[in-house]
Amino acid sequence: MVRHHQPRSGSVAFSPRKRAAKETPRVKSWPQEDESKLLGLAGYKVGMTHAMMVDNDKNSPTSGMEVFTPVTVLEVPPVVVMGVRAYEKTTYGLKVITEVLADNLDEELSRKISLPKEYNQSEAIAKIQESLEETVDIKVLVHTNPKVTSVPKKKPEIFECAIGGKSVEEKLNAALELLGNEVKATDVFSDGQYVDSIATTKGKGFQGPVKRWGIRIQYGKAARSSKKRHIGSMGPWTPSRTMWTVPQAGQMGYHKRTEYNKKILKIGDSSEIDAINPEGGFIKYGIVKNDFILVKGSLPGPSKRLIILRKAMRAKGKSNDAPQINYISTKSKQGV
Repeated sequence: MVRHHQPRSGSVAFSPRKRAAKETPRVKSWPQEDESKLLGLAGYKVGMTHAMMVDNDKNSPTSGMEVFTPVTVLEVPPVVVMGVRAYEKTTYGLKVITEVLADNLDEELSRKISLPKEYNQSEAIAKIQESLEETVDIKVLVHTNPKVTSVPKKKPEIFECAIGGKSVEEKLNAALELLGNEVKATDVFSDGQYVDSIATTKGKGFQGPVKRWGIRIQYGKAARSSKKRHIGSMGPWTPSRTMWTVPQAGQMGYHKRTEYNKKILKIGDSSEIDAINPEGGFIKYGIVKNDFILVKGSLPGPSKRLIILRKAMRAKGKSNDAPQINYISTKSKQGV
């Protein structure tokens, strides 16, 4: 008998529900774009407020009417392109051939990584250009700048971001032009555009099966009715083990999650912060000091959490028209 081995097929949904490996998420998929610019950006979740806007969705029952909309505020100071990476295709997937670092690296990066003392950038650029024949993709390393925000930290986050282009040479040229420079939200996104949000959700610690999986509470006459917030059975006699599908207690929250098709209502610069800062500041965050993005609806994670916005991968048929916003609430959130 010949045994065949293959990866499992089918989705296991959100299992296993364990803690995220790190708070800064890694984006595994990127859309294909011909325009030579970054395909993503990072910002810090500030909080939520509400706005009155004219619904410009043609398929909506309230199309053309003024509607009440909950919005999430993100503070997005300019990110810095600190490196360029070249990838080759191997039998084990994409592997880094070489990378180029910027000359003017921020001193705060020493809190995160070991900065090179002697570095020859021209040699690294020559090496990456020599390996263009083997290169199948170009990506950039980007770091945030939290010290200019109300987030109480100085250590920047580093994440990898894809860049658009019709060819590898075009991507490389665009990446080298951006190397060492700041990129603002308006350089990547525009009002009305759809994006995907990737972040680590709120952590809720160790929770029982009722809260974690939504199972029913045992009724009064059930067996072992002295305990009600548990499952009725751990499974059948055969197979003689507890299956992974049985809802049990464990870690809840602090998981990496991707939410698709979140609409950007407005991208504002630092001169417009009075239009969104409430009296007394946002709860558990403070005052927005830099450029900001208003996203329709909610986003994963608590306040101060880093959220990566990526160009939407499933926005086919969606309208990217900028909505008309008539009112943004700046009422104090302190009494909420």
